[in-house]
Amino acid sequence: MSDALAGSIQVFRRFNRNYTRFLGTLSDRYLASDFSLTEGRVLYELANRQSPNASDISEELGIDKGYLSRILRKFERAGLLRKRMASDDARRTQLELTKRGRAAFDNLNRLSDEQARSALESAGPEAQLALIRSMQSIESIVLKNDHRIRPHLLRPHRIGDMGWIVQRESIGYAQQYGWNASFEMFLLKLTADFLENFDSARERCWIGEIDGQNMGHVFLMKDRHDPSIARLRLLFVEPAARGQGLGEALVAECIRFARTAGYRKLVLWTQSILKAAHRIYERAGFRLIKEEPHRSWGQELVGQEWELELK
Repeated sequence: MSDALAGSIQVFRRFNRNYTRFLGTLSDRYLASDFSLTEGRVLYELANRQSPNASDISEELGIDKGYLSRILRKFERAGLLRKRMASDDARRTQLELTKRGRAAFDNLNRLSDEQARSALESAGPEAQLALIRSMQSIESIVLKNDHRIRPHLLRPHRIGDMGWIVQRESIGYAQQYGWNASFEMFLLKLTADFLENFDSARERCWIGEIDGQNMGHVFLMKDRHDPSIARLRLLFVEPAARGQGLGEALVAECIRFARTAGYRKLVLWTQSILKAAHRIYERAGFRLIKEEPHRSWGQELVGQEWELELK
């Protein structure tokens, strides 16, 4: 063994031992739940994929198909999972969590959030950021992620973020689509309303960072008329960060939080010209339900309403 690597190898192994103990991966019951770690990961894939099949999950998790089949049968017997034939191919079976399965996932997801929150809150803000960026480095180097896809960090909003959001969106849409200053006024009113009426239990703004720089954002706001409906607002990704998966991550976090907060439906309003955003919404399971022309921000536009049933 190279003397230069000997000490590093011991540090590497010590980290693995300590981290697996911290996560509780050696226990038969992950996070004191009714599931093993592998079962919990399968449950996560079932909850966060749109009509997956067993091959999708086996490939994503790198687990034996026979082992996965036994887990799926266990879930089915427990009333957590149902199977149905794909509408476009009767030979393909799609998997879907039942209401009981969704509740089981929500509970496990809550326990996982609590574990992460406890670990992060025990450190100060600077240590939290250092920890997250170190984790991103491990993802990039050890797991050999595609280096063209830079790791991103999603964080809650803080002082100064609303000004940045208004500036970047108003400039970005003016440059790309010719929207005028009335769009900036629209952004000012929406962000001011968010701050003035912010409900931390049911609303969020996430900022997406790449290499420590703000590169995108999205809002999850409660509907002012129907408390069972959440609204996804102002999804935006900087041109330099597009194609990195940041938009998908921001939308996925909105969906996860909306489910955890108990919303029945997630809706959004967008414009027909924003094709890249449409593809993200479609992959996340949203359906286009209405289109209507309007004149706004100095342009003739076609507004679209999309929705996602959460329960």
